Amino acid sequence: MKHKIDEIDKQILRILQENSKITNAKLSEKIGLSPAPTLERVKKLERAGLIKSYHAVLDTEKVGLGVTTFLKVYLSDHTKEVFDSFIEQISQIPNVIECHHVTGGCDFILKIITENIASYQKFVLESISRIKEIRNMETLVILSTLKDSKVMPIPD
Repeated sequence: MKHKIDEIDKQILRILQENSKITNAKLSEKIGLSPAPTLERVKKLERAGLIKSYHAVLDTEKVGLGVTTFLKVYLSDHTKEVFDSFIEQISQIPNVIECHHVTGGCDFILKIITENIASYQKFVLESISRIKEIRNMETLVILSTLKDSKVMPIPD
């Protein structure tokens, strides 16, 4: 359900996406309200589910995760049981950081992060290949990332 938000709420959402660590005092200064109503608006946006969570964005290479891949997954069948089983299993694997059900030739695209190519190969052989619902897979290795924005455009 779409939640009705005004221009001040939109400003808050834009600012918090850029810097979720901003203090309430600084946020209130930027939007032109006093701190108490600003905090109440942020809480309202959180309660309404417009703000789902706050996260630290890590430097993958500095934490030892140098290889990111997309894995195109083709399921063996398109029944609800196969779909549910695949989702349940893939949800338990920490290296799979995104899972998208897509249209087109494949059924899912997974975003996977590992230490290096050797660890990726081991990961696929020991984790992904054991999921019996998978008929076929195709790996796309990311060579470089030119844009990786976490900021969502807020419609006017």
